[in-house]
Amino acid sequence: MELNDRESPMNNAFDLVVAGGGAAGFFGAIACAEAAPRARVVILEGAREVLGKVKISGGGRCNVTHACFDPRELIARYPRGSQQLIGPFHRWGPADTMDWFETRGVPLKTEGDGRVFPVSDDSQSIIDCLTRAARDAGVTVRTSTAVEDVTANPEGGFDVALTGGERLRAGKVLLTTGGTRNRIGADIAEKLGHRVLPAAPSLFTFKIDDPRIEGLQGLSVANARVGVAFPGSDLHIVIGGAPVLVTHWGLSGPAILRTSAEGAREMQGCDYRFEIDVNWCGERDEKAIIAEFDRCRVESPRRAIVNDPRFDIPARLWKRLVAAAAAGEDLRWAQLPRETARALAQQLGECRFAVDGKSMNKDEFVTCGGVHLGDVNFKTMESRVVAGLHFAGEVLDIDGVTGGFNFQSAWTTGKIAGGAAAESG
Repeated sequence: MELNDRESPMNNAFDLVVAGGGAAGFFGAIACAEAAPRARVVILEGAREVLGKVKISGGGRCNVTHACFDPRELIARYPRGSQQLIGPFHRWGPADTMDWFETRGVPLKTEGDGRVFPVSDDSQSIIDCLTRAARDAGVTVRTSTAVEDVTANPEGGFDVALTGGERLRAGKVLLTTGGTRNRIGADIAEKLGHRVLPAAPSLFTFKIDDPRIEGLQGLSVANARVGVAFPGSDLHIVIGGAPVLVTHWGLSGPAILRTSAEGAREMQGCDYRFEIDVNWCGERDEKAIIAEFDRCRVESPRRAIVNDPRFDIPARLWKRLVAAAAAGEDLRWAQLPRETARALAQQLGECRFAVDGKSMNKDEFVTCGGVHLGDVNFKTMESRVVAGLHFAGEVLDIDGVTGGFNFQSAWTTGKIAGGAAAESG
């Protein structure tokens, strides 16, 4: 395909039509327009505003990426798509993303946990940068304009049907419609012959009704471990070294969100009813926990156990766990029976909770499911089924854990797709 001049009199003809005005769509459109300055590129977004997810991400701060610069370490953060992303991450990784924004006037900062944010702590900085880069590259952006259908022409190129009956001609199409929960991108991809895996929430919190955490909302344990196994499945998830947060409806925090991502399909399959084990002491096992009890017997024999929290566990939670182990309020370390010690060690290191549901839909910003990765060439993000059709972002069956990883896969796949779309072919 030869790229058309922007001054072409065919106002409804574009070299690249990008369906979806999110992170992947903008990065793809900008990459194409910058690589092929004469190309006519348009972003079509069904909502009134573009980059809506960027706006609200990270509590309005926008977690741009994660400072994880080794591709092999990076792919471990993707429950689905890890092997396919190893090559793309070598070509465009977090360091490239950070450099891209900073050279365009958005200084970034890396927080202690590796998450990267704009120094402004305002997602609008990222939105302004992307919209400015698109404008400078000559990309047309249309809002309140959704793509309803895409038809591949036998002679090459595509007909793109929009809401309201308008039709566009496209040399190439980039689908970046987001997670397949909304079905728009999934329906288009399926109609064009691609396999599509059904959507399932991938990052969500657990609803738990349990007296041990009731009324403790806002309390967190910085270095916990969460484990879950599913009956009839070989999947056994263990997420350690991450915070767990108590909420008014149950448990959340990075350890819980990462657990939900790893077990997204299994949890959906059991209707979000399963059991989890929380080790409030991090990586300490029962032997190490009881060894700490023995040390307390010697060093603090007269101290009441209920008033002497250990393992950096907040005092209010510690009291609940001590009560759950049937250790009386007056029980001192020197008096701790072996049987009670084992019961307390279990509450601390293998605290079992029954999960009975997940968070509400408004909290689910990431889904697994989407276009089957075997139908996509990850060197170009082009379909193996229909020439000239590219994919990027969450429309693919790719999802990462919390911490900026989903945005990074969007930047990477968008950049590669847009660059490949700019090439003549």
